[in-house]
Amino acid sequence: MFIGVALAFISACKDTTTTTYRNFVSPMIGLNVPSGNEFDVKVQFGTEQKVDSVVYLIDTIKVVSKTDTSAIKLRTAGLKLGNHLLTAKIFGEGKSEDLTSNINILAAQAPAEYTYKVIKTLPHDTASYVEGLEYHDGFFYESAGDYGHSSLRKVDPATGKILQKADLDKQYFGEGITVIGSKIIQLTYREKVGFVYDKATFKKLSEFSYTTGREGWGLAFDGQKVLNTDGSNTIFFLNKDTYQKTGSIDVFDNKGAIQNLNELEVIDGKIYANVYTTNNILIINPETGAVEGKVDLSGLLPADYFKTEDAKANNVLNGIAYDKATKRLFVAGKKWPHIFQIELVKK
Repeated sequence: MFIGVALAFISACKDTTTTTYRNFVSPMIGLNVPSGNEFDVKVQFGTEQKVDSVVYLIDTIKVVSKTDTSAIKLRTAGLKLGNHLLTAKIFGEGKSEDLTSNINILAAQAPAEYTYKVIKTLPHDTASYVEGLEYHDGFFYESAGDYGHSSLRKVDPATGKILQKADLDKQYFGEGITVIGSKIIQLTYREKVGFVYDKATFKKLSEFSYTTGREGWGLAFDGQKVLNTDGSNTIFFLNKDTYQKTGSIDVFDNKGAIQNLNELEVIDGKIYANVYTTNNILIINPETGAVEGKVDLSGLLPADYFKTEDAKANNVLNGIAYDKATKRLFVAGKKWPHIFQIELVKK
């Protein structure tokens, strides 16, 4: 794959230092660089050996060769967000030596900020520890978690009544779900297994091994592939038939990686993701992983609704569902008394 590289010779002067060791002067290890920006590359070559040429690589891809030791600039165009290894391969006197540093490429700009307007408040079963939520054909499909209380549910939005339910065995902690045609896919938390159900009957059709992430968290389906989180800053892409990994993106805003990505929904081509233990939903570019928007949903529930500190810490915002036909957005939380239909309002 071609990576765009811009070179700018900063100085053609000879190095007058008398050091005998070699290292990167810049970039410093872990330098954060906004996507699309240039960064300086300068190596201290020392004086012990003659330098015939230097080859610079980003990850394993050669980006430029030089026959002098002057500093250069490299661009980040074409590189994925996240960590990248920079290598200077130095040749001289029949020998070679590798020097390494690394950079973190961040989103190019700060995310747009949103608040919300509540359009409708719907009833919700407070016994449900919401791990996954979807809206299809006039119903909510919900995955409730927690050992001994996990289930798959079909719910009437107007009344909150459970219309169908499949309980998981007590050794399983139910996690994210998504609907793919006539099937519902459900992950488990730490059990490394997923379940496939018939959407109409809730009959379990099969099981599959889940080994993609460190744990099973969120799921969504964009019409072609399954999206999956594991509590890190990575969104995995899974084959819709085999549920095996086909790719991934790492999620960054303009300040750094966003950890604890959880429940997912795909809305108008963008990925919406809950950030676990926060009141935030992120709007993510599915191609780059850049956070383009951040929705602050603070205040949906009264601050004193959950009385104990343990309940406050655990019964957090989680659950995003979208009605494509009417463009209605729904959000929920763990053991919350309501599911809220909301409208986003840009700050």
